[in-house]
Amino acid sequence: MRFEPRLLDEIRARLTLSEIVGRRVSWDRRKTQPGKGDYWACCPFHQEKSPSFHVDDRRNRYKCFGCGASGDHFKFLCETEGLSFPESVERLAEQAGVGLPAPDPQAARREKKRAGLADICEMAAQFFQMEFAGPRGEHARSYCVKRGLAPETLAEFRFGFAPDSRNALKSYLAARDVPEADMIEAGLLIKPEGDRSTYDRFRGRLMIPIQDDRGRVVAFGGRTLDPDGQPKYLNSPETPLFHKGVMLFNAHRAREPSFKSEQALVVEGYLDAIALWQAGIHHVVASLGTAFTEDQVLRLWKFAAEPVICFDGDAAGVSAAHRAIDRIFPVLKSGFSFQFSFLPDGMDPDDLVKQRGVEGFHAEVGRAQTLFEVVWDREISVARLDTPERKAALEKRFDDLIGSIRDERVRRRYQLDLKFRLSNLFFEQARQNRKGGKKAGEDTGSLGKARERVSASDDFGMERLILGICMRYPHLLDRNFERFSRMPFANDLHSQLRDILCRIVDELEATPIADLTSAFDEPLRDIMFEMMLETIGLQEQKGAEFSALNHRFPLLKSNPPEDFVEAAYLHFLDVLELNALEEELSTELTSADEQLEEQSWMRIQALSQDLARRREECARDEADLAERAKRIRTSGTQAVTENIAAG
Repeated sequence: MRFEPRLLDEIRARLTLSEIVGRRVSWDRRKTQPGKGDYWACCPFHQEKSPSFHVDDRRNRYKCFGCGASGDHFKFLCETEGLSFPESVERLAEQAGVGLPAPDPQAARREKKRAGLADICEMAAQFFQMEFAGPRGEHARSYCVKRGLAPETLAEFRFGFAPDSRNALKSYLAARDVPEADMIEAGLLIKPEGDRSTYDRFRGRLMIPIQDDRGRVVAFGGRTLDPDGQPKYLNSPETPLFHKGVMLFNAHRAREPSFKSEQALVVEGYLDAIALWQAGIHHVVASLGTAFTEDQVLRLWKFAAEPVICFDGDAAGVSAAHRAIDRIFPVLKSGFSFQFSFLPDGMDPDDLVKQRGVEGFHAEVGRAQTLFEVVWDREISVARLDTPERKAALEKRFDDLIGSIRDERVRRRYQLDLKFRLSNLFFEQARQNRKGGKKAGEDTGSLGKARERVSASDDFGMERLILGICMRYPHLLDRNFERFSRMPFANDLHSQLRDILCRIVDELEATPIADLTSAFDEPLRDIMFEMMLETIGLQEQKGAEFSALNHRFPLLKSNPPEDFVEAAYLHFLDVLELNALEEELSTELTSADEQLEEQSWMRIQALSQDLARRREECARDEADLAERAKRIRTSGTQAVTENIAAG
């Protein structure tokens, strides 16, 4: 529905923005000036300690100067409660006492039809509830008790029972003057071919209503109570009210808890979702027995930026997750992704909560894998890499999948991470083959030789640190490509590695990684192996004299914010350039001792001034980074303490 600007302006005029936003934030008393319509608070969209979120009642706008979020009354409701724009207009119009225009006649007829079908579904839900509470529902009640479902849960989710009869629901609705054609359209009756009579779709099943975003019953899910009954779960068919590819079970209950917790859980079945809801985990929804669709992916991102898909760890659960991945990739966008939690084999969410409690369930979900990790494991687990052709085939499968991402920035980020991960994989495999299949920790001779080749450089540690960060965070290399490509590395092997990394980024879609890594000579292979100790997960090997990136930059173990890593990376570049500048000045001074000319003297003065300025800048940056690092370490320690206390 389209709304006239005049109508939206009237709603804004009747409701102050600070009144709407004030339900979600606490105003900062020192900076806020209510008389001027000027309000400040900590941002509701990201974590911060000092208020940078501003509301201007005179302009009816809000803006966060930290994360950049901005908008008006309607956008704030959309962003904080997951409402669609029409829903936010309807909500605020009701609060403001502003009447909304009647829809056009065709839309009005369609809405009336849908409302009529919703009324029929509501009558059916009431019938199923009565049967559940009556004599014929005893078996269904016993099943629910066996599942550990509390009476409050059964009432909240409106559990029902469909008698094992062809006409029980049909007769009930017919007695209330519901036309048979409407029962069919609502998905409650099946119309066979030919002249045979219609009959109830759901028979002998435990019934769970499926509700839309407004809480209206629009469909049903029925679980068979017969151990040999098939199908085990039966959903309503597609109707004007019910679209499986769009809806999510329990969405209307989970929306607000998801916003408050900034988390969303997705489970496979509605009984899994109900069990978690009963355990106090309210930010949970369930798919409806179909593969994920793009519409469902986009809906879930209104609940949280990185929902966790929580499937069983058996083959069926992993297969369902893999199917979801192919639907997710095309619509990936900056700041939004998914995580995957595969539960221990043979356990569903209900089993896990009963055996390990809510804390145990949260601990399992806390170990969720990123989307990239799941994709990597999926492809590598079935890949054979013993020939160049098979390596090329693996690379092409990744390229095809990542190529489906429509967002150019996200696509390039995935391409970078993939190329570096593949280079690590192919390099390590080649090294193992060359060493006759020895494990990495068994061969330390070449590591010592590699160390000898680089230890003569005074800047060895800083150069290695910069290269390590580039390999772990290739997007930083990409973002600072021109500067990194000119970095004055003193060590020849480091310079070679710099050039290779630049080539990977510069020829991202042109040069196969397998071709590039096969051209490495022995010294470069050894130095890259040491560089990759942390990257490929070999940092615990015994006998390795070299420290991996996490040992050189220990704060990385605390998973610092990305902007901190980038600030540190830029500072390390500054330091290396500063060292090179000092070397250049030293050379100039040495030459001046032998023969001082005016031009040389002017160059020395310019270098000295530039060096002094950059020293001051480096010192300030170092102090700022040290202060931020202290706060990160402190917050990390507090989190560990809280987890221990909670445990």
